[in-house]
Amino acid sequence: MTASTTRRKTTAKSRIAAVGALAVAGALLLTACGDQTNSGSGTKESDTATSSAAPLFAKLPKKYQDSRVIKVGTDASYAPMEYEEGGKIVGIDPDIAAALGKELGVKFEFTSGTFDGLISSLNTGRQDVVMSAMSDTKARQEGLDDKGKKVGKGVDFVDYFTSGVSLLVKKGNPEKITSLDDLCGKTVAVQRGTIYEDTFKAQATKCGDKKLSIEPFDTDAEAQNRVKIGGAVADLNDYPVAAHIAKTAGGGNTFEVAGNQTDAGPFGIAVNKDNAQLRDALKEALATIIKNGEYAKVLEKWDVKNSAVTEAAVNAGK
Repeated sequence: MTASTTRRKTTAKSRIAAVGALAVAGALLLTACGDQTNSGSGTKESDTATSSAAPLFAKLPKKYQDSRVIKVGTDASYAPMEYEEGGKIVGIDPDIAAALGKELGVKFEFTSGTFDGLISSLNTGRQDVVMSAMSDTKARQEGLDDKGKKVGKGVDFVDYFTSGVSLLVKKGNPEKITSLDDLCGKTVAVQRGTIYEDTFKAQATKCGDKKLSIEPFDTDAEAQNRVKIGGAVADLNDYPVAAHIAKTAGGGNTFEVAGNQTDAGPFGIAVNKDNAQLRDALKEALATIIKNGEYAKVLEKWDVKNSAVTEAAVNAGK
């Protein structure tokens, strides 16, 4: 199995890795349960007043012009993309949504639920879009399950963010790690049963006689601690998660991200295929905030500038 972000795969263990990683960072999490519900975490994240005078208001379907609200399904347990803090859903996705809302003249109202129920909530009309660090893949576009079986009509994606996996190392990078190849002959730590462990196992095979030793742990917080005390040289996480841990753990003095992202792919705002007008309005709004600099401000705020897209695209995932 190749490396892939937790939200590109929906297996439980790989998704837990991102949640466990936040323990060291001290982020506040909301772990939703059950189907998509408004379990006290639904918030109106955009503080911008709705306005029909907004530049792209006329591009929206009448439904949203009348309500001035776009309902967003998310799983607010994935800092820094989206998580609960002070009773509100905050993060990169809500901030990008707020910038889009300013151009469209509407508020994006986030409600948290389980990740694997988000597309269903879209198809049933409970939500208008899904914005939850969800990777744009051909399978999701075509409504296919992990085995390639048709299980739905699929969704369209407006791609707004790029993410891959990144190595998390001790602050100062004492071993000078810049890539997976630099791990040969060393020891790494990782959460057991995740896609990240699979990535390290594949690299161990590549290392051959220059053995890569892998120490798996029940939680990613334990793996991080192993790196912190010097028992391992690196842990592996999705780039935005790794960047957030590096920025927050120990006041930013414990870890750093080493090297470039690998296996990068787009995150997209999922829209029902029957809602092409909304999809196109979102794409135009994204293109606008990229051009006017508001998009860059959000990514700079969260220290994830390396995940920027340079243009708005639909269904660019593979």
